[in-house]
Amino acid sequence: MKQDQKVSLHIERPGATAGHGIMRGELCVAFLQWALPHLHMRWPGFRKVRGQVCKRLQRRIKQLGLEDVPAYRRYLTQHPEEWHTLDAMARITISRFYRDKEVFHYLTEAVLPALAQRARARGAERLHVWSAGAGAGEEPYTLAIIWQLQLQASFPDLHLHIIASDADANQCRRGQEACYPRGSLKDLPAEWLDTAFTFNAGRYCLKQRFRRDVEFRTEDLRKGVPKGPFDLVLCRNLAFTYFDAKLQRTTLDHIGTVMYPGGALILGSHEHLPEGTTAFHTWNDHLRIYRL
Repeated sequence: MKQDQKVSLHIERPGATAGHGIMRGELCVAFLQWALPHLHMRWPGFRKVRGQVCKRLQRRIKQLGLEDVPAYRRYLTQHPEEWHTLDAMARITISRFYRDKEVFHYLTEAVLPALAQRARARGAERLHVWSAGAGAGEEPYTLAIIWQLQLQASFPDLHLHIIASDADANQCRRGQEACYPRGSLKDLPAEWLDTAFTFNAGRYCLKQRFRRDVEFRTEDLRKGVPKGPFDLVLCRNLAFTYFDAKLQRTTLDHIGTVMYPGGALILGSHEHLPEGTTAFHTWNDHLRIYRL
């Protein structure tokens, strides 16, 4: 392929004058605006993270030997099985430990103790948690660390069990390996880092005692939910950011069926429950925490 024919989906900064770069970026945006509804996804959720998807799309176009984005759109029409590949490319993988500190602080101080007391009152031996879209395990492992270091002493008769589900099998394998670069841990309190991790070959690996509470499952939230019931469900920066309105409502209904009455649901900081929701009530509106 000649240099001037190289595929590029680079998105220029506002005000840039490189006309071809802007056009190629606009082609990627136009393509996503066309393709995402076919996957029951919504474009606004991808606006700020589109670069991640566009880079993957660029690699896929080169892999297929196609010339540009319009050619890939024609390829999708001719090869409908390619939609499965595009669906996988549209998964956003941005996470880190203790992401949104205020949320985890409130979970530690208010939500988890309240849920633990309810579980104890019904005679349970476990507090059941589901982390939907768990990626490589940063969120569920953060909860496991919090429970053991901050709360276990107050509830010695209660153990934590976390289902960590993600549609990406590679992410689940990374979670089971539980070794991370320093950047994934930058928000974690320093004393927790020293207590919970060992440094090995340039990565920080979670000690086994903090892994034992987390069970990884490769499951697509759009196709089903794990068997509950759960005391706490975290569905942050996934369904209510990327799914279309109809799929959001369906997903919320499914989540509700696998929760204990009085259980808590945590959304992302910029997410909202679908309009017309009546089953869930606000626990902390600012932090997007709701109670069934």
